[in-house]
Amino acid sequence: MLFERIAGFLALGLFTCEVLADAADNAADSFDNPVIWEDLADLDIFRVDDAYYYSASTMHYSPGAPILRSYDLVDWEYIGHSVPTLEWSSKYNLTNNQRAYVNGIWASTLRYHPRNRKWYWLGCIEFGKTYVYTAPDVEGPWSLASTLDTCLYDAGMLIDDDDTMYVAYGNTQLSVAQLSSDGLSIVKTQQVYQSPSNIGTLEGSRMYKRDGEYYILTTRPATSEYVLKSSSPFGSYSIKILANSLSPPARGGGNPHQGGIVDTPNGDWYYMAFEDAYPGGRVPVLAPITWGSDGFPTLTTSNGGWGASYPRPVSAHPLPSLVGTDSFSGPDLSHQWEWNHNPDPTKYSVSSGLKLSTATVTNDLYAARNTLTHRIHGPKSTATIELDISNMADGDRAGLALFRDQSAWVGITNDGGALNVAMVNGVTMDTSWKTTSTGRTAATADLSSNTDTVYLRCEVDISPGNGRTGTFSYSTDGSRFTDLGPAFSLTTDWRYFIGYRWGLFSYATKALGGSVTISSFTQATS
Repeated sequence: MLFERIAGFLALGLFTCEVLADAADNAADSFDNPVIWEDLADLDIFRVDDAYYYSASTMHYSPGAPILRSYDLVDWEYIGHSVPTLEWSSKYNLTNNQRAYVNGIWASTLRYHPRNRKWYWLGCIEFGKTYVYTAPDVEGPWSLASTLDTCLYDAGMLIDDDDTMYVAYGNTQLSVAQLSSDGLSIVKTQQVYQSPSNIGTLEGSRMYKRDGEYYILTTRPATSEYVLKSSSPFGSYSIKILANSLSPPARGGGNPHQGGIVDTPNGDWYYMAFEDAYPGGRVPVLAPITWGSDGFPTLTTSNGGWGASYPRPVSAHPLPSLVGTDSFSGPDLSHQWEWNHNPDPTKYSVSSGLKLSTATVTNDLYAARNTLTHRIHGPKSTATIELDISNMADGDRAGLALFRDQSAWVGITNDGGALNVAMVNGVTMDTSWKTTSTGRTAATADLSSNTDTVYLRCEVDISPGNGRTGTFSYSTDGSRFTDLGPAFSLTTDWRYFIGYRWGLFSYATKALGGSVTISSFTQATS
């Protein structure tokens, strides 16, 4: 009997190991949505050989239009930006009482032209002109190559089998433009579809060709995605819905919509959309599609909604994590960083730390140049910076912000040589993006006059829905942290479009000349 029991336990152990191994294998063969829990909206996605590329909108953040790369559609890395600087107007410099919040790069398009081995980015700015940037390599250098006097709004580029370049664009009245062979001018434009009243607004065009048929994906914000199909790029087009008010994979968010489709080398197809997930922004979600006998795609759903997980499109190709520590080794910033408006390049340096010299005299965080931002990785993250404050000047403010149109921060204030840690909340803008409050000091703590290094921390929940908060703390030794101030309530208003970001800032309230050095930035998820 004893031997039977021992044999039974051994068998149970082996069975348990097998079950755990099978579960691990199944997990490795699937992915979870959101596929990247970061704010990467208005996406354009395509494949070149065995690599996938992803471009997104950035509004007033600089450099603009980030480029991400993947080899499996699940694991992604930031590799550059298509727009090195926002050069279309001086207001993007955040000087002379000018600002460009929520302007700049909206839905745009990125493609590779195999014949001339050139990369193209194209986007309409502020409903005016369209700008074309090109590069010999996806990682750059990128430069402005052409300015078109027509607004190709919410553009989606297709490079046809015969190398002809087309751009689908428009709002409700959808059109197709044919570009010149070098992609730098417009040959012709033609309206190809008028959205009927029972559908309403359509925008966010993406253009494709498959099996001799032309397709335009277009979204009805912010709920649904439609597909137009024609045997000619200029129509006529028939229409069918692809995603209709589907429940989202991230609970509490909006219906997945907009985005684009992409195939794998083995011929499988996927639709990458985004889900409104405020306060965190708009996050990408991925699902397989199949093609019907009518030539239209059908989305693979789960229990009638967008699946929380699906089988991996191809074998996993892991890449470095999007979270971790940045020690600013230099000489350049990593591609995950973007400035609030164009920076003053003479007021920062990257070498064994990020040195931020004050670039603006102001008491308004939204008017301060050289605030450096980083996407928050959801659904919950903690950011910690190590800050050398030994060169701060009288009147300077420097620290770590939860940055959006309603902001809060923890930072160091130098007033007459007296150093304090402060938690400031209620930093707000209205929907014209004018500052309505420079904030209120909710809590302070004294620092000794010989303090050189302070650690600042924020923990935040950006999962979709109301009632999400961030909390702030500080430390003088990097291990024992003291909470400071009340929890800060995040706004979910969509009109700023971009979700909350981490913001690293240093500005003067009296005179320029001071600086801080950020030795490291660490983001960890929980």
